[in-house]
Amino acid sequence: MIAGDGGNGCMSFRREKYIPRGGPDGGDGGDGGSVYLRATDDLNTLIDFRHKRTFTAQRGKNGQGRDCTGAGGEDCIVDVPQGTIAVDRMTGEVVADLREDGQIALVAQGGFHGLGNTRFKSSTNRAPRRTSEGTPGQRLELQLEMRLLADVGLLGLPNAGKSTLISAVSSARPKIADYPFTTLHPNLGVISIESHRSFVMADIPGLIEGAASGQGLGVHFLKHLSRTRLLLHVIDILPVDESDPVATAVGLLEELKLHSTTLFDKERWLVLNKTDLMFEDEMEERCQTIIDGLNWTGPIYKISAVSGAGTKPLVHDIMQHIEAIKEAEQEQKQAEKTAAALAPSKTE
Repeated sequence: MIAGDGGNGCMSFRREKYIPRGGPDGGDGGDGGSVYLRATDDLNTLIDFRHKRTFTAQRGKNGQGRDCTGAGGEDCIVDVPQGTIAVDRMTGEVVADLREDGQIALVAQGGFHGLGNTRFKSSTNRAPRRTSEGTPGQRLELQLEMRLLADVGLLGLPNAGKSTLISAVSSARPKIADYPFTTLHPNLGVISIESHRSFVMADIPGLIEGAASGQGLGVHFLKHLSRTRLLLHVIDILPVDESDPVATAVGLLEELKLHSTTLFDKERWLVLNKTDLMFEDEMEERCQTIIDGLNWTGPIYKISAVSGAGTKPLVHDIMQHIEAIKEAEQEQKQAEKTAAALAPSKTE
């Protein structure tokens, strides 16, 4: 991102017939244009930035005689998808976090205009021959990352049934097969409870032990869960490889903790999937063994994503939970606005 340089100031003197000693009349330059990022829901990928990587704002025009100020440079506005984060590649600092449609962030400030010689006129210097140049515009190398905006994220091992679950409760149709790592990229599904009541669920590729060190698909997609309000830990109660669900679940949580303690501390609900593969008595005993082995104290749901059994209570409770969180967030924002309005200004 390259902001425009400021225009230079002009050195000029008024020269008109019958007006001796007209004095200085050099105008200032114009400010350089700035570079902005603007979130839009018209885009859903960053693929366009593979072809165009440099964005430049216009330089400010130089000042002119007769006290004419140079025109300011035109700003450069770059549209990006909602959920885009811009990171300074040199410092690693987050420059912009664009979550809402229409949100705009300044990422590269345009240069300041130079001053014409009129600015340096004084009682002791009636004919200044001094100007200043415009300052250079800011240059920044940004790394753009798109993080999916979802209310609920699905966490689990490959073949735990996450894709089947999201396809059962929404219109999303991710690839589903009987082998690991069927999901190779994140999927979003909108779950509608009734008119004007819906939430978004994100399904990411499954994790395996050693993911934090790059095994499998690693933790490349975990950033998409960082903005979710709730995580569903989906566990296959009867794995095909006859592995211990408790041991694998504990291993997954360790990988999650190694990647991000913030993500590890996010609220999680336990979803025990594939209950249709066992008789009810065996299923209940199996589920209780997993619950005891994990020392789970939070909400627990027993479902079959294939048949849809148990999914309606799950999505209904999620909807109520999300609505309660949003209401609390709205109240917090309102309280902050009220506090800011009542706070005495610095000028008082």
